[in-house]
Amino acid sequence: MAKNGKNRKKTDKSKKANPLMKDRRFKILLGILISVFALYLTIGMVSYLFTWKTDQSFLNDRVFSSPEIRVENWSGKAGAWLADFLINRGFGLASFSIPFIFMFLGFRLLNVKIEKLFRKTITTLVVSIYLSILLGYIFGGFHNILGSGPGGRHGLYVAQWLNAFMGKAGTAFFLLITLFAIVIFTNHHALEWIKQQAAKIFRLKYQTPVHDNVSDEPEIPAEEKNTLLSGPDDDLVFETEFPQPELDIKNPLGDLVTELQDSPEEEEIELETMPFTDNDAEIGSENTVLEDYDPTLELSSYRLPTIDLLEKHDEGNSSVTNEELISNKNKIVETLAHYKIQIDKIKATIGPTVTLYEIVPAPGVRIARIKNLEDDIALSLAALGIRIIAPIPGKGTIGIEVPNQKPEIVSMRSILSSRKFQESEYELAIAIGKTISNETYVFDLAKMPHLLIAGATGQGKSVGLNAIITSLLYKKHPSELKFVLVDPKKVELTLYSKLEKHFLAKIPDAEEPIITDTQKVIYTLNSLTIEMDQRYMLLKSAQVRNIKEYNHKFIKRRLNPEKGHRYLPYIVVIIDEFADLIMTAGREVETPLARLAQVARAIGIHLVIATQRPTTNIITGSIKANFPARIAFRVTSMIDSRTILDSPGANQLVGRGDMLLAPGSDMIRLQCAFIDIPEIEKITEYINIQRGFITPFYLPEYTAEGDPDALDVDLSKRDPMFDDAARLVVTHQSGSTSLLQRKFSIGYNRAGKIMDQLEAAGIVGPPDGSKPRQVLYPEITSLEHYLQSLNN
Repeated sequence: MAKNGKNRKKTDKSKKANPLMKDRRFKILLGILISVFALYLTIGMVSYLFTWKTDQSFLNDRVFSSPEIRVENWSGKAGAWLADFLINRGFGLASFSIPFIFMFLGFRLLNVKIEKLFRKTITTLVVSIYLSILLGYIFGGFHNILGSGPGGRHGLYVAQWLNAFMGKAGTAFFLLITLFAIVIFTNHHALEWIKQQAAKIFRLKYQTPVHDNVSDEPEIPAEEKNTLLSGPDDDLVFETEFPQPELDIKNPLGDLVTELQDSPEEEEIELETMPFTDNDAEIGSENTVLEDYDPTLELSSYRLPTIDLLEKHDEGNSSVTNEELISNKNKIVETLAHYKIQIDKIKATIGPTVTLYEIVPAPGVRIARIKNLEDDIALSLAALGIRIIAPIPGKGTIGIEVPNQKPEIVSMRSILSSRKFQESEYELAIAIGKTISNETYVFDLAKMPHLLIAGATGQGKSVGLNAIITSLLYKKHPSELKFVLVDPKKVELTLYSKLEKHFLAKIPDAEEPIITDTQKVIYTLNSLTIEMDQRYMLLKSAQVRNIKEYNHKFIKRRLNPEKGHRYLPYIVVIIDEFADLIMTAGREVETPLARLAQVARAIGIHLVIATQRPTTNIITGSIKANFPARIAFRVTSMIDSRTILDSPGANQLVGRGDMLLAPGSDMIRLQCAFIDIPEIEKITEYINIQRGFITPFYLPEYTAEGDPDALDVDLSKRDPMFDDAARLVVTHQSGSTSLLQRKFSIGYNRAGKIMDQLEAAGIVGPPDGSKPRQVLYPEITSLEHYLQSLNN
């Protein structure tokens, strides 16, 4: 909170200091000017390469004051002087990086997304300074080239000083070490490559052909040599080679798909296995420096969806005219005057769907009298959806919301491209729409922590769910977020089935990535409660309170994956048409759902449930108590509005995305962002064509009580890897599914079945929460005897 407060103060201060930067027109104009200046400077510098000898004698203090002086430079006196300043008196040929920095800055102001602009700028400046010195060292004696040499005066003077200080040999070593440092700090793959090359050279030079000495260490199997461990992750294992499947699709993304398909395969990286201590506290040794674990390294080539996949949908200024504003104002004043209610001031705030008229009543006027005139004002304005807020929270005014005659469509593109969303640092940032004052509204689902959505058919509920999912897809990496999508209607969320290998989570025996069967829904919710319990055991073992602290500790490599610890992605459960589940399953669905809603927030499981029937038998007291954040689209009656929001208002909305959001005690009227089906198809296809995980994210296996297959393990049909798995767990004296996944490069489902077979064979004990299973064989000799008898 302190950090957020500090950032908020910094932001407020910057806004006060730069009021013009809030004006989009000023930013566009400034971006154009800087870009044109960069082009002008480039022309002057290129021309300087050919005209410097002719113009240099004129480039003095009188060049601008004397009109008779003529220069040959293509960009005139100003361009010639700037080019001379940068190339001759500055950094020489390395100065050509300066126009590019200005060009990047200009493009950034024009809303062209340039990743890591600040880092690229600093890197460019450092490289330019180094090149200037290097050129000054190499061409120090060639003063007749470009005035002061290819390195400019800066490079010449610094090189001369270094030569005098440490000699030419010392300067050469200094420049070589500096080049090495720049390469290391600007390319994180360089150090690893150098280490690999040094290791190869060392082995070639010092390897001895003596074969009499036998190492005590066990030989590494061939299949393990081909395994790439991207870090201490217990869930996903990646092979060194990732073959890209041939796609036979109608390219909906144009050249974008081709670009992604034709891109070179990701560079292979070998990472050393990081050491861990026996306890779960801080790890490391005096001589070991551990790099932070990067959860995105498993899919390091993954790219977030781009804004151009979304449509603008007639984005523009509001269509509310001055005539409409004045007419509504006069009718409001006239209606109030009929009941002898005088007002001192009235102000209008135009929104995408409704206009808020704030009135300040005269002294002595009771607020209740204005509130009771809601129907009369609606009659005089001949409009539906009139809502009176008396008083507006935090203001000494009364608000009257009047629908616009021509409502504006709020596109998802305008929401996601807004600075408020792009610069948001929320854990689960969701941009849902625009407020009455046309501001983008962004909230953090992790702090809600669960969301209840209700609305009549056709009022925007499904679009709202799509907006929530899209916001998260535009912010999170597949390793950081997983969805559990429940769709009883079987048609609303099927578009997201393409995300199975990237973002979706499911139980091991589920055939479809989108859960539509009621029995599978029950199993999945109970599986989520098992996942919740396992995560709480991990938090307890790590001595932390929530998922954010746990993942931070894991990233810093202070938790041992050999003891069951793993990076925990957020899990967002989205249930469409909750009423249908309650009608068909009842308590079987409500019980695990209520348990998740009560205690799952700390371990990163968040629920979003939607229904078109907000009645008391669907939204029960236990559900409402654990869903403090609610969204209401237009409903048909005041009773339904009170059921979802505990107050009227949702029955007075105008529909088509008009909604009320109650994150707590306050209510905010928003226009939900609109995203169409073709846009969702483009986004899912964009993600689908990128390399995904080997398997989906599997939730823990759940077995219902009384299931005849619960303990049915046939040892005569053992897995081909059964013997190797038995030897592995006895050697490590640790029985865990993640160990089998990691060592044998197999999926969760197969590893779980092997572990069940090991338990049935008496090699490992039963599961013990998040801890590894107890190994019942202390050494490998007795195991080999048992395996021999079992095979015979």
